[in-house]
Order: sequence, then structure tokens, then C-alpha cells
Amino acid sequence: MTARGIYLDWNATAPLRPTALAAMTSALQEVGNASSVHAFGRRARAWIDQARDEVAALVGGRSALLTFTSGGTEANNLALNSRGTRPLVISAIEHESVLKPARLAGAQVARVGRSGEIDVAHLGYLIDKASESAGRPAFISVMLANNETGVIQPVAEIAHMAKAKGALVHCDATQAVGRVPVDINALGVDYLTISAHKLGGPQGAGALVLAGDLPVEPLVMGGGQERNRRGGTENVAAIAGFGAAAKEAAQLGDVGRIAAMRDALEDRLTQFGLPMTIFGRAAKRLPNTTCFASGTKTAETLVMALDLSGIAISAGSACSSGKVRPSHVISAMGFDAATAGSAIRVSWGWQNEASDIDTFVAAWGRVQRAGLAQRDDAETRISAA
Repeated sequence: MTARGIYLDWNATAPLRPTALAAMTSALQEVGNASSVHAFGRRARAWIDQARDEVAALVGGRSALLTFTSGGTEANNLALNSRGTRPLVISAIEHESVLKPARLAGAQVARVGRSGEIDVAHLGYLIDKASESAGRPAFISVMLANNETGVIQPVAEIAHMAKAKGALVHCDATQAVGRVPVDINALGVDYLTISAHKLGGPQGAGALVLAGDLPVEPLVMGGGQERNRRGGTENVAAIAGFGAAAKEAAQLGDVGRIAAMRDALEDRLTQFGLPMTIFGRAAKRLPNTTCFASGTKTAETLVMALDLSGIAISAGSACSSGKVRPSHVISAMGFDAATAGSAIRVSWGWQNEASDIDTFVAAWGRVQRAGLAQRDDAETRISAA
């Protein structure tokens, strides 16, 4: 908790780590274009080279196969843009930065189960269908951990199946990196997306990591930066902060404590006696994420009411232009519109304390009691009329 309230929206963005801020501050004090060959340029390049090593090491990748981008959204788009003429297959719970370009490309969309896990058999069927129709192997894009429910997907199983069919596999690991171990080789995927601000780095930096010598079709063309995979002068300070955050995130500190806070909150929520759905609770999840719905109020009302109590949460993805809409993830899991429209997400991080649970539960109780009082008052007025 801070003087400004309690921040429980870490899946939207994590606070900047002090090590990342220090690296960015030092890099900002330098002058020089990293593409210049003089000493000033070489110093700028050194920051990028160091960060490239640190970020690649975080996911078991090779530095030479890592491309810095402006964030996870660009990295996802870059991966999908690099599929060539391969037909595209995704899941129904992907982030909008995959869903939107995939829909424009006419992608096949695999369903998910009630637990929030991708239906691997259905995905396999769609891979075969798409590949046969196009006359060439498919390109698959699946996330490692869902940004709303925290449910961890069977990516290694999916990649093994897809490779047997000649497909290439992209994995959006944005939410997972820094919260659970992530290794591009163990997952068996070809392309891996990371975002700096989800793990304590700055906003505006991300990366696409390749498993080998794979095609990359640039979205941004110009100079020969990033080994001709992305043109434009690199954001040296943001990249330096990304590297510092990645080095610290690799330690996976506080994961057990954070998971215990998540579990304690969920236990407390079920004691209210209200209809309560905690999405994906029976599945393997990120240690910091709780997504739930009680059906008593809309997500928009709950987000605003808790904000007035000094508690920051969210409804679904933060990348929706500030609009609170029914969750497409919860809908894809087979829940009705009312449930999807009341789902909210609480996500934790290293700055949170156990006392934040008490504060949240107290605020949640006040919101629910206020709702019941308003309903009783409305029923009284109707009866009197």
C-alpha cells in the first residue's frame, strides 16, 4: 500500500523497478546514436548490447536472435506479419494485439474449455484444416498465460503437436515472464513475445525472440537497425531499463508469498455468501492473478467503486482504450453475458503486503452492502407504489 492507495493491477503494468530506473537515468545522461561508429555511439550501443544479453537470458534465448520493439503489441504483430503465406490459427482467448490482426487475416480460432485452457484437440483439428485448405503448413499463435484469468496454457504440448504437422509456433509470453519460469527451448516455440513493463521495466519497450534462423518480415522499415528486423533509432534508455528489469525478474523473487496472498484473498471472497465464480481456479495459474465475478454489479461499477476506495483493479485487459467491456475471455470460456460483464481482475506484485487483503475485502464488503441497500430501497418504493 502507498499513500496514494493500493495497487492491484500489476497485469496492466508493474511499477518500475529501482534498478531499471537507475539504468535508464544513466543511459539518458549519455549522448550518441547507437548506430554511430564513434565513441559516443559505441557507448550507446553498449547499453543495448548489455540489455540484449540480459533479456535473452531471461527466456533462455540467444542475444543475436532477439529484436527489440516498442512493446508486446508490436512484437506480436511482428511475429504474425512474419508468417508469410502460412494460414493462421489462434485461440479465442488471445490478447487483442493477436486477435485483431488474426481476424483480418482470416484466422481459424480454437475454442477453450470452462477452465480457461485451450482445447488442444480442437486446435489440432484446425491446424489440419487450415493447412489442407491452404496447401501449406500453418502458423500458430497461442499465449503462455492469460492476462485476465492467469491460466497457464499447455504451450509445450501444443508446440510439440504443431511441429509434428510442420507448423511454426508463436507464443505471447508477456504475462508469464518474471512470474513463472519461461524458456523458449523448453516450450519448443519458434517466436516468443516479451514486454518490459509487465516485469518492472519501462513502458514502450518489448522484444520478439526467435528460436533459430526464422523469417522476420519488418513492420518498420528504414535503417538496418536490429539486424534489419526493425528500422529506426533504438530507444536506448528504455532498452537499458528493460535489461536491468529482466536481470532482476529472472530471480522470481517473492513468488511464493504473492501466491499465498492470492489464495488468501480467494478464500476470503468465498466467505461472503454471495454467488461467486473464480475463473480458472482449478487450472494451473499465474501466482499473482485472481479473476472473479459475483454477478451483483457490472465490472465497470466495481472498478469505479473500488477506485473511490483507493484500490486499483481492472476488468479484463487494460489495452481497450479505457473502456470497460464484457470480457471476451470469460465469454470464450462459456459463461453468460452477465457473468462476463461483471468479471474483474485483481493482480498482485512484490510491493503488496498481506494487509492489502484486509483493505480490499473491507472495501468489497462496503460495495456489496451498498448495493444490497439500494436494492432493498428500490423494492420498498415499488411496493409502496
